[in-house]
Amino acid sequence: MDNRSVPSASIDHAAALRPIHGEQTPRPVVAHAQDMAMDAEIAAHSHRRGQLLHATEGVMLVRAAAGSWVVPPGCAVWVPPRVVHQIRMGPSDVAMRTVFVEPGTRAGLWPNCQVIAVVPLLRELIVRAVALPLDYPTGGREERLMQLILDEIEAAPPLALHVPLPRHARLARLCRKLIADPSAEASLAGWAAQLHMHPRTLARLFLTETGMNFGAWCRHARLLLSLPRLAAGDSVLAVALAHGYDSPSAFSATFRRAFGAPPSSYLRR
Repeated sequence: MDNRSVPSASIDHAAALRPIHGEQTPRPVVAHAQDMAMDAEIAAHSHRRGQLLHATEGVMLVRAAAGSWVVPPGCAVWVPPRVVHQIRMGPSDVAMRTVFVEPGTRAGLWPNCQVIAVVPLLRELIVRAVALPLDYPTGGREERLMQLILDEIEAAPPLALHVPLPRHARLARLCRKLIADPSAEASLAGWAAQLHMHPRTLARLFLTETGMNFGAWCRHARLLLSLPRLAAGDSVLAVALAHGYDSPSAFSATFRRAFGAPPSSYLRR
């Protein structure tokens, strides 16, 4: 697994997630609650344990060497042990709820970062779990609740809310710039010129490195990055312009093709 470091965030809240909150506990599965302000960032860090990051309110963007994962309402992201990652909160406050899992506890958990759907049962189990002490009794209701959380995580459907990043260093820098500013203009010819490549060479490289062609990757990244703004209640017009679209109609059409519903319906979720 690639655990290369990711750029440090401007605000370091990593101290809030140190071992006392779930890394070294008597029990192999524990839950922790952490409320974060809008636009706050937890700097690049890793955990000895795997963790499931879920927000009961708000949206998170999780970044690691392999790419970025958008975590909108009703979802969570699994981050395996030792994977260096950083977390940026969306444009509204986030009620972050984390389940820490000791390595080797369940073989069915993903070896890579993965966004999953959080069904109402899993959400309620996590909410109840954060109220338990870190040394909850074994052999009773508390332990069964934690085991049921693991059952539900393993059974949860995976979601394609991942923006893959290439390993090619200079190309990855351009990709990160677009992720940081999705309103920026991006073209195959323009990026090829910056990389001193022929456009056809870049097109082949992009497909090899990310599994997507250049245009599809840009559309996918911009759509996923628009979700936090939509969840925060911003207008479709404002979100469209902030994510590289000339009109809300073009953005809505692309959004509908990707998600099967218009952005206005996402706002009502």
